[in-house]
Amino acid sequence: MGLCPFHNEKTPSFAVYPESNSFYCFGCGAGGDGVAFLMRMERLDYVEAVKALSQRVGMQLPEDNYDDGLAKRRLRILSANREAAKFFYARLKEPQGRPGLEYWLDKRRLTLQLVKHFGLGYAPGGWSNLLDHMRAQGYSPEELVDANLVTRSERNNRTSYYDRFRNRVMIPILDLRGNVIAFGGRIIGDAAVREDGRKEAKYINTSDTLAYKKGRDVYALNFAKNTANGRLILVEGYMDVIALHKHGFTQAVACLGTALTRDQAQLLARYADEVVLSYDADEAGQKATQRALEVLGQTNLKIRVLKLSGGKDPDEILQAYGAEKYRQLLEGAANEIEFSLLRVRGDLDLSVPSGKSDYLREAAKILARCTQIERDIYASRLSEELQVGKEAILAQAAQARKKDDRRQERDHQRELMKLQDAHSLKVDPQRGLHPAAAKAEERLLGLLLRNPDFYLKLRETLSPGDFVTPFNRELAEKLYARLEHGQGIEPELLTGHLTQQERDEAMRMKVSCEAIANPWQECEGCARKLREESKVAQQGNGGITDNDDFIEKLARTKAQVGGNFDYN
Repeated sequence: MGLCPFHNEKTPSFAVYPESNSFYCFGCGAGGDGVAFLMRMERLDYVEAVKALSQRVGMQLPEDNYDDGLAKRRLRILSANREAAKFFYARLKEPQGRPGLEYWLDKRRLTLQLVKHFGLGYAPGGWSNLLDHMRAQGYSPEELVDANLVTRSERNNRTSYYDRFRNRVMIPILDLRGNVIAFGGRIIGDAAVREDGRKEAKYINTSDTLAYKKGRDVYALNFAKNTANGRLILVEGYMDVIALHKHGFTQAVACLGTALTRDQAQLLARYADEVVLSYDADEAGQKATQRALEVLGQTNLKIRVLKLSGGKDPDEILQAYGAEKYRQLLEGAANEIEFSLLRVRGDLDLSVPSGKSDYLREAAKILARCTQIERDIYASRLSEELQVGKEAILAQAAQARKKDDRRQERDHQRELMKLQDAHSLKVDPQRGLHPAAAKAEERLLGLLLRNPDFYLKLRETLSPGDFVTPFNRELAEKLYARLEHGQGIEPELLTGHLTQQERDEAMRMKVSCEAIANPWQECEGCARKLREESKVAQQGNGGITDNDDFIEKLARTKAQVGGNFDYN
């Protein structure tokens, strides 16, 4: 049992079942086999995930006529991004790209080798430089809108297109497989004033597309993962990353225009044991540091915080003092405990009893979250510094820990119940109207998934048409169909045939039936209960059998009584 990579949690609820090569989270309901796991982690469709796994083990997949519209659009976006990156880079070698080249070489003091390494470029001024080039390469304007490289304008019943990035230095953003998934563009010089009186944004980033979701990827991790040696440096922006790589700190990475997210923290934890936070020294940077500590605290990463002195960000320090100064700061970075203690100490006057008492009360809460060895070490330091007995500090920490454990357990149980209830109702709205039937359906399907041999006896007394809730009925139809044709219903065989919701629910149902002493007897009881509930449901709901009928009946009732129903 471990922490789930798909939702925030502090108490482990993610189970892996080696005997069936499957997983299930009791918190968020995610479940499935190895292919389903990779689909979620890497945001791939089924065929892409199978291909990725086959490549890892050196297997050659047979070519087929697989056709998926979204997958093709995504591949087309990646292709367009790659061509756009080549276009932006090539402009640096031309007269129209001189402003961009001067920015990288003179202002940022980068070498041509580093510019090439990061694929940096320049988007010229004008409205259609990229658009014209991409059209010549065979890309349609709508494909470029899909990639967020071009903007569509509708005026006076006329559709026009223009470049999204203009007069900006360009930073391509690559995923772990080296695909160009997005761009960041920084304006050169002072921001121009737009027609509406507002200034142009200093930075423009690619919006969400089929190939890119903000808050999921980490800039330069494709480079840093190869040299991290267990430690990554997390900074605020890609300019800081480029500056650090220039000075030899090639394990530097950055979030992409957002505060650190859970997805990004999980991604970092896959490639490092320790993360050093090196955010800006200003107030906004310190607030971001505190938020990042909270998110990283959900992982097993060791965290340290670098206190910048001599500049507001890493780039300033490197330009003013060089790499040695930053290396010294890096080696002296405070760990999470030390940073938290310094933060709560703040401006408290420790020379007076009230200040000392306030500090120790907050310090005890921090020590409560530490390991036993860490508590002993920092209790000794606090005891010596404040002239307070070590045992008193440890006792206060133990009391705070008990209180924190009780609160976490309550929160965890509440979160599990809330997630499971909300997830089940969202998946199958009629579950709330027919709880007894839904419970019997889920138990029966779970038993069938664990015991496929039950099917031959079960089909004689119960058909999918006897299921009351539409979601479970459709799932039953798919399982029955496979079993009828002699096909298996193990998780690894269902991934390509069920939707993600169906896979998650099927895994939840299967796991919930793990400890049943007499499975067939339970199965018979569920079938009997379901037949009864099916008759009651048909009589009680006027023959409603799906969600559309259900909503229509609600609408008719609303019209009759003049009431207000919330269908959401």
